[in-house]
Amino acid sequence: MTGGFPAAAHEALGDEQLRRNLWVATHTIRAKRAAVVAERTDWEELREAGRAIKHRVLRHLDDYLIQFEQAVAHAGATVHWARDGEEACRIVAGLVEATGEREVVKVKSLTTDEIRLNERLAQAGIDVLETDLAELICQLAGEESSHILVPAIHKNRVEIRDLFRRELGLPDLSEDPRDLAEAARLHLRERFLRARVAISGANFAVAETGTICIVESEGNGRFCTTLPDTLITVVGIEKLVPTLEDLEVYLQLLPRSSTGERMNPYTSLWTGVTPGDGPQEFHVVLLDAGRTDVLADEVGRQTLACIRCSACLNVCPVYERTGGHAYESVYPGPIGAILTPQLRGFEQAGSLPFASSLCGACYEVCPVKIDIPEVLVHLRGRVVAETAQPRVERLAMRGLALVFGGERRFALAQRLGRLGGRPFVRSGRITRLPGLGAWTETRDLRPVAKQTFRDWWASR
Repeated sequence: MTGGFPAAAHEALGDEQLRRNLWVATHTIRAKRAAVVAERTDWEELREAGRAIKHRVLRHLDDYLIQFEQAVAHAGATVHWARDGEEACRIVAGLVEATGEREVVKVKSLTTDEIRLNERLAQAGIDVLETDLAELICQLAGEESSHILVPAIHKNRVEIRDLFRRELGLPDLSEDPRDLAEAARLHLRERFLRARVAISGANFAVAETGTICIVESEGNGRFCTTLPDTLITVVGIEKLVPTLEDLEVYLQLLPRSSTGERMNPYTSLWTGVTPGDGPQEFHVVLLDAGRTDVLADEVGRQTLACIRCSACLNVCPVYERTGGHAYESVYPGPIGAILTPQLRGFEQAGSLPFASSLCGACYEVCPVKIDIPEVLVHLRGRVVAETAQPRVERLAMRGLALVFGGERRFALAQRLGRLGGRPFVRSGRITRLPGLGAWTETRDLRPVAKQTFRDWWASR
């Protein structure tokens, strides 16, 4: 899909099965999250601590990055710096090729999806196997992920059964979740045991110790980070936390906000290389890819505090109806609406800041208190200022600003609106406005009231 969010969303809204799948999944996760959050009497204090730590990291990111690099090197691993996705992919491909291997196993990683690492490695003749169940489903289906936490949220068990029957050669497979999980387990186990190279992302990276942390629910990540000889971890520069003590805060916030659990079934931490235990060659690729540009925006930089919990997706009325593919980004939903335009630029993703009702539900559930509505409004202003706005629309907005800028002009416009607005009213709403046709295509605008509030008040 190349028509931006409006066109993609329009297409998605016509898929009733998709909307049904999304409604069931998001409401189930929301209920679980609400239950475990309610158990914590200090939840708001935890949120504030999470916000404050991330704020400190972003304020001193240069110092923490240097500290992290030194700690990683001291622990026997190697740090590589990548300015953009192309450089990161080139580094990773070179590291894999240096091992002589032609296949790798991979932990679920949004950062590597962001830079299209799988495609780049495939071009180099390297086969990548996604080991997360939902990511495997998307890989077998040839589809993009549609949710930060549950990439295959757009599919139900029947659709997954049919996919496995076709792609894994299992004609008698049932739709029972246990049978589906077992089929994936058997498919993956052989590859785990023979893989010599693995690739991961990171939920957090500890500057003080050089420690990498990933949290997961299936155990596939632990296979990838312990069995192979070589491990390559791609980390966005914003993923740092200062100390292991700070990490404790996020290990309480993340599972409750993402899966609705008190803690993740698998929380893996590793530091450097230990002779005779785990991978004997460890590389960390620190990725910028537009993040320093986001950091330069005083309002937009709070976006980098995101810990990828997906809570904002599960409460968003827009995401619930359109799904993740409509955002045309690995980061869908409210967080994607503010992160993707800042990373890609407004020319490619300028419609996303407008993909919101500004209801504020995303801010209420964000575990690190990112004010997503504030950033959305800020980015909308930047889109208008930095991109080519249609001339007619620009003139219409200037006219509205003039009308709203004076009491007498506004009162006159109201009177004229009652008289001249009738041709544009259909079924009790204004369906078209001169110069603002696109605006009214997606919004219900009521006609000018027959009586103003002031007139009504004066007649009492």
